[in-house]
Amino acid sequence: MTEYESVIRKGPATKAEERRERAVLVGVERPGLPWPLESSLAELERLADTAGADVVATTTQRLDAPNPRTFVGTGKADEIAELARSREADLVIFDDELTPSQQANLEKVMDKSVKVIDRTALILDIFALHATSKEGRLQVRLAQNQYLYPRLRGMWAHLASNRMGGGVGSRFGEGESQLEVDRRMVRKRITSIRRELERLSDVRSLQRESRYGSGMFKVALAGYTNAGKSSLINRLTGADVLSYDKLFATLDSTTRKFELPEGREVTVTDTVGFIQKLPTTLVEAFKSTLDEITGADLVLHVIDASSPEFEGQIEAVCEVLDQIGAQSIPTIATFNKCDLLDAETLAGLKRRYPSAQFVSARTGEGIEGLVGAIAQAASAADTKLDVLIPYQRGDLVSLAHERCHIISESHREAGTRLQLLVAPAFVSTFSSYLVPEGDA
Repeated sequence: MTEYESVIRKGPATKAEERRERAVLVGVERPGLPWPLESSLAELERLADTAGADVVATTTQRLDAPNPRTFVGTGKADEIAELARSREADLVIFDDELTPSQQANLEKVMDKSVKVIDRTALILDIFALHATSKEGRLQVRLAQNQYLYPRLRGMWAHLASNRMGGGVGSRFGEGESQLEVDRRMVRKRITSIRRELERLSDVRSLQRESRYGSGMFKVALAGYTNAGKSSLINRLTGADVLSYDKLFATLDSTTRKFELPEGREVTVTDTVGFIQKLPTTLVEAFKSTLDEITGADLVLHVIDASSPEFEGQIEAVCEVLDQIGAQSIPTIATFNKCDLLDAETLAGLKRRYPSAQFVSARTGEGIEGLVGAIAQAASAADTKLDVLIPYQRGDLVSLAHERCHIISESHREAGTRLQLLVAPAFVSTFSSYLVPEGDA
């Protein structure tokens, strides 16, 4: 992958210990944009910082529609080139996805030392830096290759230009033949990565089925990147999941057990964060990870209450949840980082979102109420049973304590009498020991 990753960035991967690159950001304001341009560019600056670049200048243009050749106007493209030259910038980052031809035309305008990338390439770069598991790295590589494939055109044109004049053997330039070879290599690599991801997905599915077969209630955390999902799972479960104040600090899903106050165990899964304009190639590549959400019994939609753009972030997350078919799963809106709000702002949010939970993963504020809401959701589909378990079936009593909600427990001559709320997966397990109606 090294040579292909370098094609996307025209240079080695950005690392924290290397010299930070200098970037110029470019945004285009168009009618009907869901986010204010200033907010979108502020987020782009955070993405650039996460990738290891310092923003030295920002420029914008208002257009009714993107220029099909250079995205921005021709004069604006020259202005950006001059701005990058005067600020000694290493790269120019566009806030929207560029077509392969737009990127190629813009590169012709810039100095040869200046890279031109778009938001998608920047996000892919960050994912490449942060992916740690084998599956995560493969998912990133798949998305990178899918992004790269249509941009291979013309990469080898310099080979053809170095050839002698016309004549026999010049009708099929080396550049074109090498381009076809390279395309074939990328196609093979995409197929190979998909095959390996399918194998890993099967392994993940077996693990997921094992959890599902346990009858354990499954909670998935979903939310905008940097909303505090990892911090929240740490607060709930006492886990040590990586949590940084960075965009996309967590890419690999993490599942931990969590015991509700009544003794029932549930699982809580942290998933990759979402973002506005999330590349569709990433949604596809991370499908097996996002399946952790679609297979959950409850989704905690974690929202950064301190963000001025939280409403747009909510919409961006809901859009991805719709894309992966998770819109019908019961969801609890969970506003995190409430410790950063003043009392008046927090009270206003509670009035606007009366069914939401308001917490601070950092201080623990509101966690008890959130746990209560999870417990209520876990019990919603339960069946109330009155059973008498023989003493020789102590394993069922243990199962009841681990997987069910015990209402009352007493010891009788024939066994342990339990009144309990049972998840659908366990109704048949306990139904043989039902106490007849009317028995005391």
